[in-house]
Amino acid sequence: MILRAVLLMALAAGPALAAESPPSPHDATGHQPFSDVDKWAKIFDDPKRDEWQKPQETVAALGLKAGQIVADLGAGTGYFERHLSRAVAPGGIVLAIDPEPEMVRHLALRAMKEQTPNVVPVLALPDEPFLPPGRVDCVLIADTYHHIDDRLNYFRRMKGALAPGGRVAIIDFHKRPLPVGPPPPHKLAREFVLDEMKQAGWRLAAEPTFLPYHYFLIFQPAPR
Repeated sequence: MILRAVLLMALAAGPALAAESPPSPHDATGHQPFSDVDKWAKIFDDPKRDEWQKPQETVAALGLKAGQIVADLGAGTGYFERHLSRAVAPGGIVLAIDPEPEMVRHLALRAMKEQTPNVVPVLALPDEPFLPPGRVDCVLIADTYHHIDDRLNYFRRMKGALAPGGRVAIIDFHKRPLPVGPPPPHKLAREFVLDEMKQAGWRLAAEPTFLPYHYFLIFQPAPR
C-alpha cells in the first residue's frame, strides 16, 4: 500500500519530479524585479547618465519623422520619452511599453508632468509587447534586450508589427567590465545579438558607433 501511494504521488506530481531542463541561451540572462520605482528612478534618471547614454544623439540616429509611431520597449522610468516625443511631433505617437505595472503608472504620471500627450504608456506581458500590427515605424530596445526570454520567437513575431520600412534598434552594454550597467554575466556580446537576430529573420541595416559603453544595432526584416 505504501509503495502504491508513493507511485500515485509521483504520477500526480508529473513534471515537477522530472529533471529541470537547462536554461536556453536565448532566454534572459537574469530576471530582475523592477517594482521599486523610486529605487530605479535614481539609477535610470541619474543626470550623469546623459554623458554616456547620449539620449538626444541616440534618438536623432533613429531617423524618426513627424507623424510616425515609435515604441520604447522596456521604457522603465521614461528616460527617453521626452526626446522621442519631440522627434515624432506633430502627429506621432510614442508607445512607452513596460511589463511592470508600477513603471507604467510612473510613465503616465511623467507624461503628464513633462506635458508629452503623445506618450502612451502600455502595460505589456513578458512575452507580448502588444504592438499594433503593421503600424510601428521604429522599436527602440535600450538596455533591455538581455531581459527578454525566448528571443528568437519574440523577434520573429515582432516583424508583423512593423510598418513598411520599419526597423528595430537594439542598444545594449558591451560584454566586458564597464563603469556602468549590469555585471558581465548579465550582458550579451554584440556578435551573439547579431547571430540571434539573423536567426530570427533580421538583417543589420546600420550601426552607429558614438556610444562609449554600448553597441547600437539597427535591424530591418531580412528579404525572404
